[in-house]
Amino acid sequence: MYTMKNRVTLIIAILFMAINMSYGQKHHKPDFEKIKTLKVAFFTEHLDLTSSEAEIFWPVYNTYEKNRRNLGKTEYHEFYSKLCNNDYTEEEASRLLNKYLEIEKKEEELDKAFFKKMKKLLSAKKTLLLIRAEKEFKKQLIKQYRKKHGGSW
Repeated sequence: MYTMKNRVTLIIAILFMAINMSYGQKHHKPDFEKIKTLKVAFFTEHLDLTSSEAEIFWPVYNTYEKNRRNLGKTEYHEFYSKLCNNDYTEEEASRLLNKYLEIEKKEEELDKAFFKKMKKLLSAKKTLLLIRAEKEFKKQLIKQYRKKHGGSW
């Protein structure tokens, strides 16, 4: 019988294997579907979701994640892509900074709404576990990326 620690270790090992396989593909593009599958397993394990909780959690989480990605794209196109230019007037710089602050505010509002909803749907404790699981999952991805690329950044 697997202990909780063994199950977590197994999930992390599977995560690393999948990431390694995805980086070995043509053009070194990671396979985001595999990463998504591993994320589902990682979160389900870390949050200890029941099947009924998972049915409630994943649609809400997927919508939240999609909205965050969309805001990230907006932030890149409307802010970061324009930062390369050092030739803006003070007025242009002010508009650009205001755009950045607007996007940051939208991200904060999205996060607040999401975590309040999660607290109601699951519990405060599982919502905190979600925050921790997100950080741990990202840390594992970065660690694996660095390992694969020789720690070059």
